[in-house]
Amino acid sequence: MKVVEGVADVDDVEAFVETLGDVGDATDCTVQAFDARYVAGRTHLESALAHADRAFERGENVARERAVEVLLYAAGRRQIRRALTMGVEVGETPTVVLVAAETGVADPDEAEQAATNAVAEHLHPGGGFDARDEALIREFFEIPDAERAATDASLADLVRERVALLDVEK
Repeated sequence: MKVVEGVADVDDVEAFVETLGDVGDATDCTVQAFDARYVAGRTHLESALAHADRAFERGENVARERAVEVLLYAAGRRQIRRALTMGVEVGETPTVVLVAAETGVADPDEAEQAATNAVAEHLHPGGGFDARDEALIREFFEIPDAERAATDASLADLVRERVALLDVEK
């Protein structure tokens, strides 16, 4: 898995998502963009990808597309509409884009690098993980102050716990 960081300047969300889908199709990769303010870190996305892949392997996936399943796990929700809150919006959005080669690709590193290069052409410098908004993450993932005070776990750990709990809630 690779991550591309930047700022997406989006006029039409559907067209932007379609462009990323075309990049994925051309490179045999899953390509999913996230509003970076909602992403607790790289391990958050790695966990979402691992859980999504496991769901497909077990035939327990909710979405037909791997990218959407990754989005659902990253958001810790089964409702696509709620999960889309983590996606890009019209205007400038600090963005992280997950790129992961599809299973069975002959050279996953080459495929991911090609997709990463193509995605980077659609982003401006800035944004990325540095745009993370801890208050927004706590609100979105419903992590109260009491929970934070009761543990020495990091915010990223608590978010990954919610990603993992999605399997339990099925």
